[in-house]
Amino acid sequence: MDESLKNFSMDFFKLDGKVALVTGANMGLGQAYAIALAKAGADLFIVTYDDKWDETRKVIEAEGRKVEFYQTDLSKKENIQPVVDECIKKFGKVDILINNAGTIRRAPLLEYKDEDWEAVIDINLNAVYYLSKAVAPLMVKQGSGKIINVCSMLSFQGGKFVPPYTASKHGVAGITKAFANELAQYNVQTNAIAPGYIETANTAPIRADKERNQEILSRIPANHWAKTSELMGAMVFLCSRASDYVNGHILAVDGGWLVR
Repeated sequence: MDESLKNFSMDFFKLDGKVALVTGANMGLGQAYAIALAKAGADLFIVTYDDKWDETRKVIEAEGRKVEFYQTDLSKKENIQPVVDECIKKFGKVDILINNAGTIRRAPLLEYKDEDWEAVIDINLNAVYYLSKAVAPLMVKQGSGKIINVCSMLSFQGGKFVPPYTASKHGVAGITKAFANELAQYNVQTNAIAPGYIETANTAPIRADKERNQEILSRIPANHWAKTSELMGAMVFLCSRASDYVNGHILAVDGGWLVR
């Protein structure tokens, strides 16, 4: 028998003593990811665009975990390094980076504004690259780390009315694979989670459109929009020791959307 089989433990899924830097975690999926990591034992450094974080703070502190919040605009390159510096100041390290912050602007292609293209690319793609690049040297130095990016069904498909969102999410998939190729040798894993259709504020307009809502449901084998809680387990797995040999992977949590 392979001796390593005897060493496996459910403790591999625990995040005790880890520090996770999570962007956009004061609501929606980001909030679910942060709470999941807190429940698994991690302390949190949460980066948000606004200061509406009281609810998230209460839940995380109720788990007995430490949490710090930092307000900034990640679409501006000059704001990236101060985020990492502040996390180091507060916690001394970064074990996990979750690039969750994102935005979407919808309009027909023939009417799409250049400023909307640039705004989406800046936060969805450029911030992911610059923040990952900023934490990578720290993780390499400590000999371990997890970078988790947030992709989308539109990392695989084209969509409609969201050209920069689609382009950015394809780009995030590419960045995930590129970073994985270079950082794996240092015991730093780079992966991504690709949520399917989830009940969040961003998807409220689509769910309110009865025809579009039914069109989406008809293609989901699970036959329902996911609750944010249904992404929590996948995120803990990707952040934990249990996924140490998972690298450059995009994990779709979509109720079967992509296989339909």
